[in-house]
Amino acid sequence: MPTTTADTLSLVTRTVSVAPLVLLSAVDHFNRAEIKDPHRRVVGVLLGQNDGKNVRVSNSFAVPFEEDLRDPSVWFLDHNYVESMNDMFKKVNAREKLIGWYHSGPKLRASDLEINELFKRYSPNPLLVIIDVQPKEAGVPTDAYFAVEEIKDDGTTTSKTFVHTPSTIEAEEAEEIGVEHLLRDIRDVAVGTLSTRITNQLQSLQGLHLRLRDIGKYLEKVLAGQLPVNHAILGNLQDVFNLLPNLSTPGAGSGAGGVGSEGSGELSHAMSIKTNDQLMAIYLSSLIRAITAFHDLIENKIQNRQQQEEKEKGKEEEKEKEKENEKENEKEKEKEKEKEKEKEKEKVKDDKDKKEGDKEEKDEEKTKEKDSKNK
Repeated sequence: MPTTTADTLSLVTRTVSVAPLVLLSAVDHFNRAEIKDPHRRVVGVLLGQNDGKNVRVSNSFAVPFEEDLRDPSVWFLDHNYVESMNDMFKKVNAREKLIGWYHSGPKLRASDLEINELFKRYSPNPLLVIIDVQPKEAGVPTDAYFAVEEIKDDGTTTSKTFVHTPSTIEAEEAEEIGVEHLLRDIRDVAVGTLSTRITNQLQSLQGLHLRLRDIGKYLEKVLAGQLPVNHAILGNLQDVFNLLPNLSTPGAGSGAGGVGSEGSGELSHAMSIKTNDQLMAIYLSSLIRAITAFHDLIENKIQNRQQQEEKEKGKEEEKEKEKENEKENEKEKEKEKEKEKEKEKEKVKDDKDKKEGDKEEKDEEKTKEKDSKNK
């Protein structure tokens, strides 16, 4: 059973903030290594500042690492590569110092304490951050640990163990601008800002629910005797419960931690009014969006129907024009036939006239011949 010491309390109360650039670098490192071996975890070095109270992880770089999955005691880490890369990073930014290391986890391994001892060459108390590169649940994808000496009550020798410390994802102004530009390209334009805010709140509540579930499991194990009592953790939980307002009792009453909560009924009423207003705004916005979408659908159907009617009218007009053209062609054909008939009649008349003229000429010749004979 570990005993709480001042060093352990100082480590637990430290705040660890991780920059988004570190997460992107770790994910990129894992994706490149996953091509060769999907079951392999990746290891890298963390750079930043550690002033004893606050730890700021601002940069990182990957390290060649190999291990035997069947035997956790067999592993290889290129410390010469770590030293050369650290020297180059010092030339670029002297403020960023080697403060620890990371791996892709997703949980602690048996060889982590040995690797942590190796990093004590560069930092007296190295920080271990487990980065979940494939998160399945909402929440912060990092877990920070410090190695401490575990003092046992039975008088046996001490041993090394990891102590969890809270971690947050915090970006500087320049990083926030870059992340916003990236999210602007990824964000769906069709989704409004209200929907985005609600989605973010839902993810935050899911992360809170997971943390509360972990706290409940821890307290159940402590109550059942499966885990030792850690007064530092219980003190932090008591502080959290004391800060919670008591919304169940109307009017004056006692808070969750015994502190007077006069006016908590007004707070509950105000929160319920605000929640109802937000829900009403959501309902109205959804209703308006549905009406506008329905209106656009009707307008689209009307336009399609008008276009179809115009097409049908155009087709009917084309058919009528074709019929009129056919009638005009038939009339022209009839006129041509009549002209041909008239020409044939004229030819017949001309033939008759020629024949009559020939007869008259013959008759005149005959009469002339007769007259000449009579003479």
